[in-house]
Amino acid sequence: MKKLIVITGASSGFGMELAKEFGKEGYPMLLLAREVEPMEALNIESAICKKVDVTNREEFESAVREAEEKYGKADLIVNNAGIMLLGDLANQDPVEWKKMLDVNVLGVMNGMQIVMEDMKERRTGTIINLSSIAGLKAFPNHAAYCASKYGVTGLTEVVRGELSSYNVRVLSICPGAVSTGLLGHTTNQSIIDGYNEWKESIGATNIKANDIAKTIKYAYDLPQAVSLREIIITDTMQDA
Repeated sequence: MKKLIVITGASSGFGMELAKEFGKEGYPMLLLAREVEPMEALNIESAICKKVDVTNREEFESAVREAEEKYGKADLIVNNAGIMLLGDLANQDPVEWKKMLDVNVLGVMNGMQIVMEDMKERRTGTIINLSSIAGLKAFPNHAAYCASKYGVTGLTEVVRGELSSYNVRVLSICPGAVSTGLLGHTTNQSIIDGYNEWKESIGATNIKANDIAKTIKYAYDLPQAVSLREIIITDTMQDA
């Protein structure tokens, strides 16, 4: 019997592609996002779709517990929900800093804490956090975004060490430039244009969100004793 999969940010991008991949094999799923309609439009029979803000811990946990009552304890959580508000630190609105840190870091911490005690007790389970190549190296106009994703990379490593003796896997996925709706969060049009021009100039336009989803599913499908601790995934043409 397949076990419960929890995916945050499942209304678009990597999260939606993950829902499709796991849905093909009939996994019971809890799909979470701020917009429920795109998730429901997938028409995945085994999926519970909930409108949830991952920064609201009570709301987040309530949805997980409801799904667990129906499908059993979560065996995998993919903390995918995130926002990308690129900007020059010298003049970027600090409100954007807080939004990114709240969603990209605190939302991930909420997700981990909600499932980790049960995983420790059962001595099995997988936590997968979506970081970024910007959580490993610096890019122009990425200061606050890098701060959030370096945070995800670091906290993933800490919790991996804390849960390894309980046979619980904690993985960090670090994608490079991939065509999703993430860039659309940025409010500075000149930065958006520059980012797209850079991506086009190096030819890094072939990798798709589904490629990331398939890689994540592959990492999960490996035996519990096998932990792909940190996976960096980029278009072959991306040189930075």
